[in-house]
Amino acid sequence: MKQAGFFQILSDETRLRALRLIAEHGELCVCELVHALEISQPKISRHMATMRDAGIVQPRRHAQWVFYGINPDLESWQKRALSAAGDSISDEPALMNDSRRLAEMQERPERCNVA
Repeated sequence: MKQAGFFQILSDETRLRALRLIAEHGELCVCELVHALEISQPKISRHMATMRDAGIVQPRRHAQWVFYGINPDLESWQKRALSAAGDSISDEPALMNDSRRLAEMQERPERCNVA
């Protein structure tokens, strides 16, 4: 059942926090997620691979960076579920701290807008 797998992915706090930040910023690289979430690079990469394999996020390579954005081809129910899940945690202290750490991050990678 496709829906159960999707909601199982959203049930993980780290993935939910990462998705909320990605949705807020359009796309983020692994190093930004590591800094914001204060979680090791291998763990973040594993979470991103899980979401990539499920088709929730799409990677985009630029130089040595891999940026992740929400897959624009998600089904409408998936987009609504992501939005509702993100809205439900928007006032959580952990997410506010994630956003603050990301905003304070020095030397963030430059983005190359690819059309």
